[in-house]
Amino acid sequence: MKPAIQLTDITKTFLMVHEKQTSLKSAILSFRRTPSQKLLAIKSLNLTIDCGETVAIIGRNGSGKSTLLRIIGRVYKPNGGNVEVNGRMSTMLDLGAGFHPELTGRENIFFNGAIMGLSTAQIKSRIDLIINFSELNEFIDTPIKTYSAGMLMRLGFAIAVETGPDILLIDEVLAVGDAAFQEKCYDRIDSFKADGRTIVFVTHDLEAARAVATRTIWFDKGEIRADGKTNDVIGEYLATVPAHHH
Repeated sequence: MKPAIQLTDITKTFLMVHEKQTSLKSAILSFRRTPSQKLLAIKSLNLTIDCGETVAIIGRNGSGKSTLLRIIGRVYKPNGGNVEVNGRMSTMLDLGAGFHPELTGRENIFFNGAIMGLSTAQIKSRIDLIINFSELNEFIDTPIKTYSAGMLMRLGFAIAVETGPDILLIDEVLAVGDAAFQEKCYDRIDSFKADGRTIVFVTHDLEAARAVATRTIWFDKGEIRADGKTNDVIGEYLATVPAHHH
């Protein structure tokens, strides 16, 4: 059976421009001389995630873990290497990404579903499930520019999970939800796992990783520092983090 996700020799660099310009004129004059530094976000990375795995990605801020998720999710193109994804992917990488602020919640479900390649009929057959999961029934026909971050997260997560993807990618977004809704999300992730679907999520919440993930990858400075059973990897990670971070 093909793996759900296969990354081969992935590198990703970002160009960082340093100088702060004071005026447009000086910016134009120094345009050719602006020092830019290549920031190597990911260095020749190889990673295989099998169908049905639930994988947590942990690491400090700036370690490249969100970049890694965006490469898997095809938001970023790597500078080198190959990304192979087998199965339909659903992503929650940015709060409100793929949403149109002027449209209502209901219209955004159709808008989002279309972006994900679902037919109108497929979306119609699932819209009640999506709205019910989001618990936004009374707000669903108001423009989402009036939604709070927590409401956006609810709608985004409901769309992501109720459209039946094979692979679910989640980046930190559950952190904005209230505790009861977070619990509901993790329950859903558990049932996804039981259905043999693949989940990859970036989190700072080590307890959530312990509760949900069978495998954890510790990402550090663009490289995998450890990859294995969740408890082992979290133990290694905590051993290097100053105590006040726990």
